Amino acid sequence: MFDVFGSVKGLLKIDQVCIDNNVFRMHYKATVIILIAFSLLVTSRQYIGDPIDCIVDEIPLGVMDTYCWIYSTFTVPERLTGVTGRDVVQPGVGSHVEGKDAVKYHKYYQWVCFVLFFQAILFYVPRYLWKSWEGGRLKMLVMDLNSPIVNDECKNDRKKILVEYFIGNLNRHNFYAFRFFVCEALNFVNVIGQIYFVDFFLDGEFSTYGSDVLKFTEMEPDERIDPMARVFPKVTKCTFHKYGPSGDVQKFDGLCVLPLNIVNEKIYVFLWFWFIILSILSGISLIYRIAVVVGPKLRHLLLRARSRLAESEEVELVANKCNIGDWFLLYQLGKNIDPLIYKEVISDLSREMVEDEHSAHKRPFDA
Repeated sequence: MFDVFGSVKGLLKIDQVCIDNNVFRMHYKATVIILIAFSLLVTSRQYIGDPIDCIVDEIPLGVMDTYCWIYSTFTVPERLTGVTGRDVVQPGVGSHVEGKDAVKYHKYYQWVCFVLFFQAILFYVPRYLWKSWEGGRLKMLVMDLNSPIVNDECKNDRKKILVEYFIGNLNRHNFYAFRFFVCEALNFVNVIGQIYFVDFFLDGEFSTYGSDVLKFTEMEPDERIDPMARVFPKVTKCTFHKYGPSGDVQKFDGLCVLPLNIVNEKIYVFLWFWFIILSILSGISLIYRIAVVVGPKLRHLLLRARSRLAESEEVELVANKCNIGDWFLLYQLGKNIDPLIYKEVISDLSREMVEDEHSAHKRPFDA
């Protein structure tokens, strides 16, 4: 099984410089890994076997398998209840009158691996956009200051460059920050859109799939309909037509076993809960981001928590001088710089800001 998941190892590496946050990483790292792993799993025959096996008299098995895989199979919703082996052959499999009894066609199974991979790409798009827009700015500013083992001369030089950059570009980082906020919003829109997309893919069954599975366990055995058997039946029917010896059209009803659905039903139960949790966390993250944008006091408190070793007066001075873009960049730097060095950066920034303010006051009088 390690061979199957070996190709997703590259996504597991830890970035030297963090340019986002934990909820963001749940989208482009955890979710992408999960979706690609599932996509690889459903295409691995050594764990599942043939995706479909059909039984019908007078038709070669290989022909029937290929036909039913291409043209889809169906179940009879009215035959989902009943005792297996007495009332029905399998849930959803029983006699029906063509044109009178409703049937449900299952066409999705050929596309599951492609859809999962496409979803993984969509979850990575906001990360790709942010990485392109960010342009390695944080990495250049950190300049190995994330390591506590840096000689004093090198540390002071890099710290001086960082402070000079920040003072020289003060109030010019709003566009940088808001592009990240746009990517956060895209993450939220994407995960909500993915729920509706999978619901469309599974003919409207996904939106309540997880809750239906939970309810199923609490119902009476004779009355309950297994939602996993309804959405992902393991045994289905397939009708094959061909010309007989006299030229008339003959109809053959076959039974098809879908071993792939044993995996599919578990995959989509997990994805239902994962998408719900991810959408809630993303929504909370967006509310937090709005509060940060409109609340300067909250930004001060967060910067104070990030730079616990610095003097509170210095943190307050820096926070008051920074707009939302400056604050965001400084807060991101705090995630990547060693705490002791970050304390010194805050101290140097506050001193430079005070000196700039004093020099600004002296200029009118010098004139």
